[in-house]
Amino acid sequence: MKLLLHMCCGPCAVYPVETLCGEGLKVMGFFYRHNIHPYTECLRRQETLQTWAGDIGLRVIIQKGYDLEGFLRRVVFREADRCTTCYYDRLRATALLARRGKFDAFSTTLLYSKFQKHGRIREIGEALGRQIGVPFHYVDFRQGWKEGIARSKELGMYRQSYCGCIYSEKERYYKPA
Repeated sequence: MKLLLHMCCGPCAVYPVETLCGEGLKVMGFFYRHNIHPYTECLRRQETLQTWAGDIGLRVIIQKGYDLEGFLRRVVFREADRCTTCYYDRLRATALLARRGKFDAFSTTLLYSKFQKHGRIREIGEALGRQIGVPFHYVDFRQGWKEGIARSKELGMYRQSYCGCIYSEKERYYKPA
């Protein structure tokens, strides 16, 4: 099966890529950029992913542009449910690219993180798969959480401590009294 895998960053891609390739799937990556703030963080994540992908011979498509303003317009006044909008944006872009590239299915490394809302990701992915005509491949990669962290540290990868959006960066630092 030919699978397009949305990749949020290099460290979160290690375990899913090793697992999927180990199962015989032909994986290609897709790095979505619009939600990652600041731009320097976006570039650092992209560089880490591209270096690792090059080292293992994995092809990765890098999204063009940097529409942070569009992302912010879609989530403003919906901050409490911003992840749903973000999941939708990233999965929709991946599904459309998968259809254009004639992939058999699409998935996401978001399914690796124990901090993400798996039920919501799966629901959105499956709905988009039906709508766009490319099946969503759901795999719960969380069982490899510790293994993926260890592998990314062994590889010396840059590891970030927030999902990427400006809101999660705020939550990382701002703790009201």
